[in-house]
Amino acid sequence: MQKATKTPAVVVSIHDVSPVTWSRTQEILGELGGCGLDAVSLLVIPDHHGKGRISDCAGFGEWLSGRVCKGDEVVQHGYFHRRQSRLGDGFAMRIVTESYTAGEGEFFDCQYEEAREMLRRGREELAACGVEAKGFIAPAWLLGSHAEEAVRDEGFDYTTRIGMVRDFKSARDFSSRSLVWSVRAGWRRVCSLAWNRFLAEATSGSLLCRIGIHPPDWEHGAIRRQILSLTRTMLAGRRAMTYQQWVTLQRNDP
Repeated sequence: MQKATKTPAVVVSIHDVSPVTWSRTQEILGELGGCGLDAVSLLVIPDHHGKGRISDCAGFGEWLSGRVCKGDEVVQHGYFHRRQSRLGDGFAMRIVTESYTAGEGEFFDCQYEEAREMLRRGREELAACGVEAKGFIAPAWLLGSHAEEAVRDEGFDYTTRIGMVRDFKSARDFSSRSLVWSVRAGWRRVCSLAWNRFLAEATSGSLLCRIGIHPPDWEHGAIRRQILSLTRTMLAGRRAMTYQQWVTLQRNDP
């Protein structure tokens, strides 16, 4: 593990950004802006569950470009964001790809060529919207070894998992546990509130703190309030950055 920069930072990311979640994403960004947050990593799905490519949605690309001009970052986030069930899936595979992720572990076990094709198509969609992604983050942070090789070979600068940031360019890994909420059931929401309260305190001395937001989080008042409260608290002593900004800073401070 390499030494990181001395500048305490927080990266706030919004996952699953697409025309399907566009309105909710704008609502989230508005409330985050009210907390004083001026840099967000937007994890964009090129064709969300096969419901339509981002380049086909009037105004979406212009909006993305505008967000980048304001200081945000676009990150490629899978392609469809959904893993289809496959013949031969065993019990353990179903637990990971269906129960844990609600069927969204798209890059968990795909092979190299399949992954690389989806990566290329995703980059083309983003380019058609007038933006470029330097980073790739797999749905649910589940990135298998073959898929990770494809991400690296396709020229992406970095990826993240729930507990780390990996810079391909410098071959460095940075330990950093992301706060993330599960809202699919009442018991999950209760556990998420308690867990993230504990995790925020446990990681308060870390050089990099991460907050990962999903659009459904905003449907639950207690979750939304906790996210905004933690964002304000972290911004009081940390510099807001995108993932790309943070990774670049580490390269300049080896």
